[in-house]
Amino acid sequence: MRDIDIRRTLLADQRLHSAEPNTRVVEELGLCQGLARVDLAVVNGTIHGYEIKSEKDTLDRLPRQVELYCRVLDYVTIVTAGAHAHNVRKAVPRWWGVWVVATENSMLNLNVLREAKRNPSVDPFSLAQLLWRDEALEILADRGLATGLRSKSRREIWNRLATKLSADELGHFVRERLKSRGANWRVVSQQG
Repeated sequence: MRDIDIRRTLLADQRLHSAEPNTRVVEELGLCQGLARVDLAVVNGTIHGYEIKSEKDTLDRLPRQVELYCRVLDYVTIVTAGAHAHNVRKAVPRWWGVWVVATENSMLNLNVLREAKRNPSVDPFSLAQLLWRDEALEILADRGLATGLRSKSRREIWNRLATKLSADELGHFVRERLKSRGANWRVVSQQG
């Protein structure tokens, strides 16, 4: 079973599509300025990342992915081939969900080994990096916090967001901006 086969099965799975309005599914969401990309991100009231590890994948990149995903994503589920399940379960935090892909009657099924729980420690600066420069400035300007920042680097703008907004407020604005971007921006599906 290949990555593309698992991805198709995952995209068709109803658990991925929340009943919550304005849900957006984004492929290959870049995190931490492109240091990692999560295979699928479901953006609604949270950001839930899904990472695929097919039979052909190695787990060499997994420690770095764990580090970076933990900085940004509210929930993470790793969807893996049975051959990797034991090692994956040991390698990821206990709050990560683990789904195992199995072939039954030549169909792929996703079986829950462990449900995802909420990330206990999202890093506000890493979360702010999901915003484009103009989006970040607009959020700051709307709150009267953009003074002296228009000519500053993105890093300084993100830092201002991370230090001046509460984690909940920042998370809300990031999710809203991700959901409102143009239709051709890495979007697989959108409800709402």
